[in-house]
Amino acid sequence: MIKKIGVLTSGGDAPGMNAAVRAVVRTALSKGMEVYGIRRGYAGLITGDIFKMDERSVSDIIHRGGTVLYTARCPEFRTQEGVKKAKDKCDELGIEGLVVIGGDGSFRGAADLSAMGVLCIGLPGTIDNDIACTEYTIGFDTAMNTAMELVDKLRDTSQSHDRCSVVEVMGRGAGHIAVNTGIACGATDIITKEVPYDIDAIAKTMLEKQAKGKKNFVVIVAEGVGHSQEIATMIQEKTHIETRATILGHVQRGGNPTLRDRVEATRMGYYAVELLEQGIGNRVVGVKENKLVDYDIQEALSMTKPYDEKLHHIAEQIAF
Repeated sequence: MIKKIGVLTSGGDAPGMNAAVRAVVRTALSKGMEVYGIRRGYAGLITGDIFKMDERSVSDIIHRGGTVLYTARCPEFRTQEGVKKAKDKCDELGIEGLVVIGGDGSFRGAADLSAMGVLCIGLPGTIDNDIACTEYTIGFDTAMNTAMELVDKLRDTSQSHDRCSVVEVMGRGAGHIAVNTGIACGATDIITKEVPYDIDAIAKTMLEKQAKGKKNFVVIVAEGVGHSQEIATMIQEKTHIETRATILGHVQRGGNPTLRDRVEATRMGYYAVELLEQGIGNRVVGVKENKLVDYDIQEALSMTKPYDEKLHHIAEQIAF
C-alpha cells in the first residue's frame, strides 16, 4: 500500500483547486497515508518547497478561490534534468504518488514523472474547459458565472447610453466560456475561433435590430480571437453606434468557487486518491456523462475536444 503522497497545483489557477486539495488531503489521511503539500507546482517539487499536511492544513479553504499551494510555471521541469531532480526529491521524502491539479501542460509533466516511477494522477483544473478527455474542468462554472455577472453590469451602462459593448472573455484556446456566457447574457453575437465570423454581417444584424427598436447591444469575443478593440472600432464605423471594448481578463480566475466547482473538485480529489491506493498511476481523471472516469495520460493528451456549435447556433437564432 502507498504510504506517502504529494499534491500540487500547476499552471493557471482556477476556482475549486482548493476544494480538490482539501479532498485529496482528507481522503488520503482517512486511508492512513501521509500527505505532503508542494508549493508552486513543479518548481516547488524541484526546490523542495514541500511540507507535511494534516486535517487542519485544509480547514476553511473549500470556499476560497485561487490555490493555497500557489502555482508557477517551471521551464526547468520541461528538461530531463529537471524531471530527474523532481524524482530524486520524491525519493528523498518517500513520496510514492502525486496528485497534479492543472491543465494539459501539467499533465505532460506528470507523464514524464510517471515514466520515472512516481505514480501520478492528473485532475483537470482550468477555467477554459479545454481539456479534451473530460466534459468538465474545475473552475469552469465559476469563471462563466463571473463573466456573466460582469457582462450583466456592463449591459446596464450600455442600456443607459444606447451603446454596444464588445466584451472579451477568457478562452485562449477554446470558446467554451464565450458561447456559454453569450447565451446566458443574451448577446447579440458571439465571436470565437471555432466559428467563422463576418463583421459586416454583425453590423448589418445590429442595424436591422436597431430599426426594430433595439437600442443597446452586447458582442462577446473569446480571448483566442482577440482584437476586441479593433472589432469595436469596426462595429462603430459600420453602424455609427457608440461601441466600447472591455477585456474582463484575470478577474475571471478569481472569486469563491460555485457549488458545482466545489462538488466536482471534491469528487475528483477523492477519486484520485482511490486510484493511488490501488497502485494506479499515469492517469488523468475526467467526467463523462456525469460519471468519473480515468484515462492513460498520453491517451488523454491525444484527444480533441469538440466545440458546441449547436449552442452557438441557438444563440444566433434567438438573439433579437
